[in-house]
Amino acid sequence: MKLAVVGGGSTYTPELIDGFARLRDTLPIEELVLVDPSAERLDLVGGLARRIFAKQGHPGRIVTTADLDAGVDGADAVLLQLRVGGQAARNQDETWPLECGCVGQETTGAGGLAKALRTVPVVLDIAERVRRANPDAWIIDFTNPVGIVTRALLTAGHKAVGLCNVAIGFQRKFAERLGVSPSDVHLDHVGLNHLTWERGVRVGGPEGEDVLPKLLAEHGAAIAEDLHMPRAVVERLGVVPSYYLRYYYAHDEVVRELRTKPSRASEVAAMEKQLLEMYGDPELDEKPALLAKRGGAYYSEAAVDLAASLLRGQGSPVQVVNTFNRGTLPFLPDDAVIEVQAKVTTAGAEPLAVAPVEPLYAGLIAHATAYENLALDAALRGGRDRVYDALLANPLVGQFEYAEKLTDELIAHNREYLAWA
Repeated sequence: MKLAVVGGGSTYTPELIDGFARLRDTLPIEELVLVDPSAERLDLVGGLARRIFAKQGHPGRIVTTADLDAGVDGADAVLLQLRVGGQAARNQDETWPLECGCVGQETTGAGGLAKALRTVPVVLDIAERVRRANPDAWIIDFTNPVGIVTRALLTAGHKAVGLCNVAIGFQRKFAERLGVSPSDVHLDHVGLNHLTWERGVRVGGPEGEDVLPKLLAEHGAAIAEDLHMPRAVVERLGVVPSYYLRYYYAHDEVVRELRTKPSRASEVAAMEKQLLEMYGDPELDEKPALLAKRGGAYYSEAAVDLAASLLRGQGSPVQVVNTFNRGTLPFLPDDAVIEVQAKVTTAGAEPLAVAPVEPLYAGLIAHATAYENLALDAALRGGRDRVYDALLANPLVGQFEYAEKLTDELIAHNREYLAWA
């Protein structure tokens, strides 16, 4: 089995390598190719990756290359974890929207649209080259904004599934608090990527007892603290919202906070510098503890599980993924991309039936889906008017004065990445 990781020079990659090494019986990889345009990063990350494999006794071969076509040639699956423009572009996404009093964030709001516009054309080009190299290859997308990118891939006819680590993060935390195995915890997870709610937490199987009320009663304060939301709000909702919902539920408060501290991108850039220095240590043969602060926790386990199901039919039968709606949420178009529990096999991901979604959540889901439709159109066809329309429809913008200014700012800060600008 051959896997390729596009964006293999990312500081995330050792997390992925660690999972591949530990879970080699689930996903027996013979060749792993790390693809990245940065020779320096590939040298550092590739060296650590080989040492991790060696320490854990993994027999697979790790190859590094800047040649995308060579890297994906013959691959059974390709994982996408790239960042067009790097942390410098992310820093812009997180700062210029604040000038208009709007959230600056890399996957939501105006910053998220900028990232989509930079990313979608690049990802579609990669996917076409993957299809030429091996039409049967699966594409697993971890590149944000996952919902929009996955929809672009699926709409273009690629064999793709989107993946996020939010659900598996909740699963692991809930399991720890309940004192049970993570595999025994099943989430009623519904929404869009980075716009989800846990409406139920079942133990022992999809039909098991819903212990969410118990979790909120016994651990509500800790859960609310993790979400940076008031406990009273979480208890009133009676569900556990993704921490990304804070951008919507406490927008103005978040803007005030973001204006008074360094951007997350600047923090990550400093962390990445430190991590890369660590990766260069020839004695290091495991992922460093600092990597946990970088983000992407449990990404490797989710990726291995998904790849094992898609390639071998041997992963967990039900997983939280991003895929076409296909009538699952009847208030959305069939070709909307949603994030829910799905049955995953070698044929792909099929969403499971979802209980009717309460208006409190369905309204925001529908609103954000309409924005994502316009965002994808802007990413595919370009043009100032399409960017403006997407911003006006965005739940975190929604005012014509802001949309006008943000459109100009977005184009000015991203002109080198926009072929039409």
